[in-house]
Amino acid sequence: MSVFSGMSRPMKAAGVALIGVAIIAAVIGGISALGGGDGSNEAGPSGTSTQPGTSGGTSTPPSGTASSTPPSSSTNSSSTAPSSPAPPGTGQPTSPAPGQPGQPSGDQQASNKWVTVRVFNNSTIKGLAARAANDFRGSGWNVTEADNYSQGIIPATTAYYRPGTDEEAAAKQLAQEFGFKAEPRFEGIKDASPGVIVIVTNNYESHPKGS
Repeated sequence: MSVFSGMSRPMKAAGVALIGVAIIAAVIGGISALGGGDGSNEAGPSGTSTQPGTSGGTSTPPSGTASSTPPSSSTNSSSTAPSSPAPPGTGQPTSPAPGQPGQPSGDQQASNKWVTVRVFNNSTIKGLAARAANDFRGSGWNVTEADNYSQGIIPATTAYYRPGTDEEAAAKQLAQEFGFKAEPRFEGIKDASPGVIVIVTNNYESHPKGS
């Protein structure tokens, strides 16, 4: 049975109109409810309730603006400046490495022993040159010959060398080691084969000096 049964036609029309108005009002109310989806009671970014017309929560300064807090001066004061390198020539003096001029070493002394040494007997002692040659070899010297020298009389055992050559350092070292003299070559042997020439006489001692 219809709601409008028993009513006159004009009243039915009025009822339909009222129902239409109610429906329209309901639709408008629903739209308004949907439009308030940002509702005033929802929490903002900061977690506090926002009020209509307010920004809601703590305001954030726009990007690009400087912070109101000045930088701490302790940052600069705590940093230490890099230490500057010491100027050239300062610091502890370095000692010369072994083998440098003015610093003779065992290696330098050994290096002189490669020089050729030849030994000649100018004494009345038979086999003295061979004996001296063996002594020199036993100390590491490069002895290549042992023979006699009969072209004159040598006053004392001497090592002869050519000045300005490796023979000079070798002859002086050998002479110091065995306790005899070292001198430049004399005229009679000046043009002899290269190497230190040792002419031994009666005063030769077999043992190295100090042994």
